[in-house]
Amino acid sequence: MYGESAVEFPRRIVCLTAETAEIAFLLGAGDRVVGVPGTARRPEAVREKARVGGFTTFKLDRILALEPDLVLAFSDLQRDIVHDLIGAGVTVLCTNQRSFDDVLGAILLIGGALGSERQARELIADLRDEVRQIREYSAVWPDRPRVYFEEWMDPLIAGIRWVSEIIEIAGGRDVFAELRDQHAAQGRVVAPHTVVERDPQIILVSWCGKPVDPALIARRPGWERIAAVKTRQIHEIDGADILSPGPSLAHGVRRIHEIIQAFQTTG
Repeated sequence: MYGESAVEFPRRIVCLTAETAEIAFLLGAGDRVVGVPGTARRPEAVREKARVGGFTTFKLDRILALEPDLVLAFSDLQRDIVHDLIGAGVTVLCTNQRSFDDVLGAILLIGGALGSERQARELIADLRDEVRQIREYSAVWPDRPRVYFEEWMDPLIAGIRWVSEIIEIAGGRDVFAELRDQHAAQGRVVAPHTVVERDPQIILVSWCGKPVDPALIARRPGWERIAAVKTRQIHEIDGADILSPGPSLAHGVRRIHEIIQAFQTTG
């Protein structure tokens, strides 16, 4: 009869992004994770898991060989592999967070799917407390420096919504805040001369895993007029801290806050 067998939460989980892997481990489900992407490196134990591909370059057969009963994915950028997995009969939970609050919501959603709602709520409370402390600290600063975040260099792409929000939490003013509602990267493409016109006092850069060259940025035509270039306020931010919409954003908030705090002290 139906209902006589025990119903369990997923026991074999494959994560297709670094943040879903980090969330699963932080919620105490790391022992149930059987596959992760090559970009996953937090926490340390995640590196022991089988690798199933990159952010958009997964091998369906490699994932299916792990016999997952749940795959965790992120965003429309993974729609092809999600489509293939669903077609193969695999259960997929794909979140699409864009704001900081969306990130917290994704943690709760994943926690519920894994049977770890209590741990998820505790993690969310810790992240909220971290943000509250930094926001309160920066709220007393009389001036907020103009900040430009560069997600890519060709073409220039400004920060996604959660990045823009983190800049504000950390005590800065995103010079392209009006673009935060653009979900797709194409909607956040900016012209080099527009960056010059906005004259950021701090430039933050994270090129999706590609090493940043501050000297190359400073040599862009006309950029010698930008305040941040004049004062050498060009800072690389680890993509794991700012471009992965999960718990590691706490590291990004702290890092950007430290940069802005140092600017306030010397500015």
